[in-house]
Amino acid sequence: MIQQEILCATDLTPASDVALRYAVLIGKGLGAPVTHLHILPKKERSEEARSAVEAAMRQQRDRCGAGGIEGSRLVEGEVIQGIGEETAKYSGFLVAGTHGPKGLRQSLLGADMLKLVRRSALPAIVVQEGYEVAPPASIVLPVAAHPDIHRLMDAVCALAKTFGAEVHLYQLARPNEEPSAELKANKERVIDRLQKEGIKWVHPVESSGVFSMGFAEPTIRYSQKVGAGLIAVMSQASDEYRYMADAEKERLLTNFARIPVLYA
Repeated sequence: MIQQEILCATDLTPASDVALRYAVLIGKGLGAPVTHLHILPKKERSEEARSAVEAAMRQQRDRCGAGGIEGSRLVEGEVIQGIGEETAKYSGFLVAGTHGPKGLRQSLLGADMLKLVRRSALPAIVVQEGYEVAPPASIVLPVAAHPDIHRLMDAVCALAKTFGAEVHLYQLARPNEEPSAELKANKERVIDRLQKEGIKWVHPVESSGVFSMGFAEPTIRYSQKVGAGLIAVMSQASDEYRYMADAEKERLLTNFARIPVLYA
């Protein structure tokens, strides 16, 4: 089981306000400390600019009900690389906010946010600007054939047990497509783990109706239909299941339902 700590990356925008509120929610549930992280680009490294950032971080913590969090960190560097390096110093979760299609700091696109979650040494939860922060009552976990599913399962189980969430082991059935042996084996592993952990789960199987390589949209629509509080997927794409390639993962990051996404 993961030893829980929460690292919240901020760019001091409304999107990162949401991220900090979510980090506080997760931290309280897990009984975990929260660290408030900001990466300083070159223009913010003067003494005056650094002081202004420190003041803005204090204001953000007060605004988001995070005045009593364990600590804050200012680190000089490039945003994606800097956050990635910091995650290696922690255990638990990274939480970051996105402005939707424009991503972190409003200059990074979905592809760059995907780079961030892939660089993260921690399972990463991405929340969107405008999301109403609430505990996840259910978590949608699409069936995947990825060989490294254990890390994602650790994160899902930690959150599901903490918040009493039901896990939806979602499967999309495509015409004339037989699930691979790897996918079937992973499904059994996940079910076995959920049962051993005493976590509520269901296994919905939806027919796509037509053959399509896309996976993100039906996953989002199902998650919206059941009122899911979190979608959990692998950060790396499976070689076999190309429909979970980068473009689909980017669509999940900025999904139209504003559902937070857990990547591991």
